[in-house]
Amino acid sequence: MECKDVPVALIIVARTLECARGTIKTMSHGARATIPAAIANLAIQVTDAAERIRPVVVETPVEQIEGLVPDIATEVFFKLENLQTTGSFKLRGASNKILSLSPPQAAHGVIAASNGNHGLGVAAAARTAGIAAQVYVSTHVSPTKARRIEEYGAHIKRIGNDPLEAELAARAAAAEQGKVFISPYNDVQVMAGQGTIAVELLRQLPPLDAVFVAVGGGGLIGGIGAFIKSASPRTEVIGCWPENSPVLYESIKAGRILEVDEKPTLSESTAGGLEPGSITLEICSHVIDRSVLISETEILDAMRKVRALKGWVIEGAAALAVAAFLKNAKRYKGKRVAVVICGANVSEKVLSALE
Repeated sequence: MECKDVPVALIIVARTLECARGTIKTMSHGARATIPAAIANLAIQVTDAAERIRPVVVETPVEQIEGLVPDIATEVFFKLENLQTTGSFKLRGASNKILSLSPPQAAHGVIAASNGNHGLGVAAAARTAGIAAQVYVSTHVSPTKARRIEEYGAHIKRIGNDPLEAELAARAAAAEQGKVFISPYNDVQVMAGQGTIAVELLRQLPPLDAVFVAVGGGGLIGGIGAFIKSASPRTEVIGCWPENSPVLYESIKAGRILEVDEKPTLSESTAGGLEPGSITLEICSHVIDRSVLISETEILDAMRKVRALKGWVIEGAAALAVAAFLKNAKRYKGKRVAVVICGANVSEKVLSALE
């Protein structure tokens, strides 16, 4: 579904540029009086990223999903990031970061930390750019995802028992070796790359009433939310968390980054702690309008519902956003809603639970 109305696109750009000159009034539920400069600046970087990554990243389609909630007259669209080259939205942020490197930085290669989709994104973007990449993973990385990262040409280093340990070790190694570290979320250029999803959504689905986005470290919803709050403040941004791993959710409530006890979750891509000082805390505190916590049963039910309805196997993080919409569907009666299907890279463990 494409917007043919050029003036609409021009309005979006104009409002984003207005953000860059200070702050703008929002109309989103009366929750905020102004958009901070940090959000405005990120929105501008999203527009730059959209131009930068266009040659190397797929503009994914949206598809209207009939029968998801049969008794409620809601237009529901899936934004199909599962069709991205690496099977996940993470290619966007990784590509924007790598394409922004100076020639000397690129020559040194990059280091990242990820147990899956971000590692795949960095490996793929690095191969396209012709530079070296090393990806730190925890000891619990899925064998399938580790193998795919290596197939893209990146070197893997296993360290630590959880993603945050691997992330901190990778950042330290990058500093020691003089290489650029590419965080999965704590990086403005990475967030801007993820936010290009919003540029496409507002072009594909005008007007858009709400968007449901899975949340882990906050890079995806931070980038999407910054652009939406600048270009379409009427659009509600809903953050979706697994009950078993609500680290950023609890941190936003507390106003500081917390260590939160976590349990295993089918939403593997959103699991793990937050790096101290992460910029996503401030950004997400301002751009998320509503938060929804989802149980493991609800995630699994959403995965099964999508498979039964469309024949698609989506990963737990994508099902998280679907489940959040299903849980709140009555609230959006008569509305136009987008659900970001953030990926389709399912580990052996999650696939076993699905079956």
